Amino acid sequence: MIRTWLALLLSALLAGAGLLPAQAPSSSTQLSDRLDWLDWRGPSQDGRAHSASKPPLEWDAASGENILWKTAIRGAGHSTPVVLGRHAWLTTATPDGTRMWALCIDVETGKILHDLLLKENTDPEPLGNPVNNYAAPSCAIEPGAVYVHFGTYGTFCLDPVTGEEQWRREDIHCRHYRGPGSSPIVWKDLLILSMDGVDVQYVTALNKRTGETVWKSDRITDWDDLDKDGRPQREGDARKAYVTPIIATVDGEEQLITTASKNAFGYDPATGEQLWAYWHGGFSNASRPLFDPREGGIAYVNSGYGKAQLHAVKLAGARGTIDPATASWVRTKNVPNRSTPVLLDGHLYSVDDGGITVCADAATGKEVWRERLRGKYAASPVLAGGHLYFISLEGFCSVVKASPSYEKVFETKMPDGSGASPAVTGNSLLLRTGTELYRIGPK
Repeated sequence: MIRTWLALLLSALLAGAGLLPAQAPSSSTQLSDRLDWLDWRGPSQDGRAHSASKPPLEWDAASGENILWKTAIRGAGHSTPVVLGRHAWLTTATPDGTRMWALCIDVETGKILHDLLLKENTDPEPLGNPVNNYAAPSCAIEPGAVYVHFGTYGTFCLDPVTGEEQWRREDIHCRHYRGPGSSPIVWKDLLILSMDGVDVQYVTALNKRTGETVWKSDRITDWDDLDKDGRPQREGDARKAYVTPIIATVDGEEQLITTASKNAFGYDPATGEQLWAYWHGGFSNASRPLFDPREGGIAYVNSGYGKAQLHAVKLAGARGTIDPATASWVRTKNVPNRSTPVLLDGHLYSVDDGGITVCADAATGKEVWRERLRGKYAASPVLAGGHLYFISLEGFCSVVKASPSYEKVFETKMPDGSGASPAVTGNSLLLRTGTELYRIGPK
């Protein structure tokens, strides 16, 4: 009895000190049921917070209302914080990409626990546009490891508590042309990376404990920009993508679903075998796919630039080339080029680059309502407590009720803008602007 009591006391002390993850998973608790934010788009990879999370519906940066803390962040980055217990991790880099850091911040206090310079680059490729930066990919985190990814510049595995480096890979390359964007995902014993550059396009899986390559699958794409000798007619964006894949269960088996230039793909995540391809014709995709289990499985994939379209692709029994004519629907109006929609109760909620937010019927693609938010958008909205949280490149923040009837609950302006999507942990919102990280929650 005394031994049991001492063990419980020690566990409580360690958790209180932030040395153990809060709500550590047991055999009956899945990671998706926790209050942590383990992935760029949260516990279920789709921008939805845990059902128990209810962040404030209003705050004010100037007066400090519902601002628990703010912490200055050096450099530039669009990466969303990932959270495990008291530890939040994000990346940042110098605007010219010559130095790249991973930061660990105490969620309770806002104190920077680790400030790790992971990579110095002597000649990084210029970005070539004002939107992206060198720290756009978000980390992925799980008990015992945080995975930090800077695209072609390096991938690192760190201890999420001590910051100690476990392994690194600096030999996984593509030419991003305008900077990296795809975030890593964890599936079972694998860390999966998307590398879609102007020169090469592939997906690769690493042993998450050692960093060794388990499989690599080149994109199989019938390019439509070739000359008579089979060479690209021009160098540029037409072959790139910035998409982070998802894992979904289709026909009783898990698939890796991702969007790349010209095609969306399905892979066997264990082997990298390509299962299907769907031609959408776009490029420079950034919006993450969504999955709806109805009708045997429907993937919502964004075609990206060229002409942004949202395609509802039937996946039940899909193998080989999926005929685009079999899509349930294709939406062409007010579709974002960059941000990822949120799917809830048969409705898709999105905001396009110019601030038009739309609720669409997921079964038909038809518009339910359409309204304008202030600002321009690259960050994706998140859903928590029945409300959608948006932040614009200029810093306008809006809270909109996730409902077939439009209702904007709140709007404010942060001192600085953001291209980073929010994260939710417990009843608080982690909001990264261009210069600071804020924790917004009830005091």
